[in-house]
Amino acid sequence: MISKITSAEMAVQQEYMKKVAELNAQRAQPPVAHVHSFGCQQNVSDGEKIKGMLAMMGYGFSSSPEGADLVLFNTCAVRENAEDRVFGNLGALKKAKHQYPDMLIGICGCMVQQEHITQRIRRSFPHTDIIFGTHVLHTMPQIIYEAMTTRKRQISIPDCDGVIAEGIPLRRESTLKASIPIMYGCNNFCTYCIVPYVRGRERSRDAEDIIRECRELVQGGCKELLLLGQNVNSYGKNIGTSFSELLKRINDIDGEFRISYMTSHPKDATRELVDTIAECEKVTRHFHLPVQSGSSRILKQMNRGYTREQYLELIGYVRERLPDVALTSDIIVGFPGETYEDFCETLSLIKQVGYDSLFTFIYSPRKGTKAAEMPDPISAEEKGRWFRELLEVQQEIGCSSYRSYVGQTLRVLCEGEGRTDPSLLTGKSRQNIIVDFDGSKELIGSFVDVKITEALAWALKGKIV
Repeated sequence: MISKITSAEMAVQQEYMKKVAELNAQRAQPPVAHVHSFGCQQNVSDGEKIKGMLAMMGYGFSSSPEGADLVLFNTCAVRENAEDRVFGNLGALKKAKHQYPDMLIGICGCMVQQEHITQRIRRSFPHTDIIFGTHVLHTMPQIIYEAMTTRKRQISIPDCDGVIAEGIPLRRESTLKASIPIMYGCNNFCTYCIVPYVRGRERSRDAEDIIRECRELVQGGCKELLLLGQNVNSYGKNIGTSFSELLKRINDIDGEFRISYMTSHPKDATRELVDTIAECEKVTRHFHLPVQSGSSRILKQMNRGYTREQYLELIGYVRERLPDVALTSDIIVGFPGETYEDFCETLSLIKQVGYDSLFTFIYSPRKGTKAAEMPDPISAEEKGRWFRELLEVQQEIGCSSYRSYVGQTLRVLCEGEGRTDPSLLTGKSRQNIIVDFDGSKELIGSFVDVKITEALAWALKGKIV
């Protein structure tokens, strides 16, 4: 059952923050924490909450685990290589824990919501002091206090559908751009995906809480609001408010700022939503619609809830209503049972849509998902060849798409020094495309009009109009 954490429960955690802060104040030197968030933007957002609570507990921060009094890995479970990196980092801390036994080492997030992962950590990494899952992030102050005072390993991984906790302090990574989770969890159960098992069921924040947070951010100078959810198109199903309605209300907030969002699921991307985006001048003209495969047979095996034809019909309506849109997508190569004919259907869809860019992956089995139990006769070498063929096709399409911007003038949010040349400035257009250009650093944090003069493989260059 999904529950909302009460103000009384949050008050308890605030008291634990004070207790930890009192313990840390007794140290000869102010304690330092190293927090590393792996994976998606939702994990990065969780990392901001972790750092916010740690700051309230008296911790400073370090970009390296070396010399840190507390090291916490906020983990991702979507792909195997992310898990391997976490295990490698945990193992590397064994010597440091032996030298500094008062050091606290913790692991949290999606990885530890999997029983087999938790058992491996218990067995193979006994120097890990703190282990907690995605549903108890708000109780981290109590977990740390218990670890500090009892000197015993603290493990908290309840089996539940998820919670919503408001009022957690934040330490944002940027004052210019902010991530705002609008919902948590997922109900889709795509056969390859572990997310519903580690993030719980879909649950939406109250619209008033979201609007209040957005308004405060804009009043504080924030220029881009990134609305987060595993499937933002499903926002509000449990509270009677649609994502379209939420976008309209945020768009009505006074000020010059931009609204972006991730991620959209094609099966829930309605014409009403496309129309809303077309009518809201502050919403980005970037539609990330993960198709995953161009084969209707494979899409059915993936439990995606749409066919190739339905997806292309949606793309057609998006282009009709948003002629200046940039389209991006996710592609999985080598799904269990996929044939080369299926893969060729993916190639033909990519050519037909003409994506600006793609996020491409070779299928990675996740224990506990249905796809992990499916026969998978295609060799890794064959999948690798398909993957390289896909990259070659998309590189040509992407370069052609970027060249089409040459001569256009784009509205760009200036974010900092240039990516291609530090003497330049950089930002992103309304289409979420990187743009480097000449200009004074005083422009950082403002919107500027840039005429595009050159297209690179992954960015644009131009001059301020």
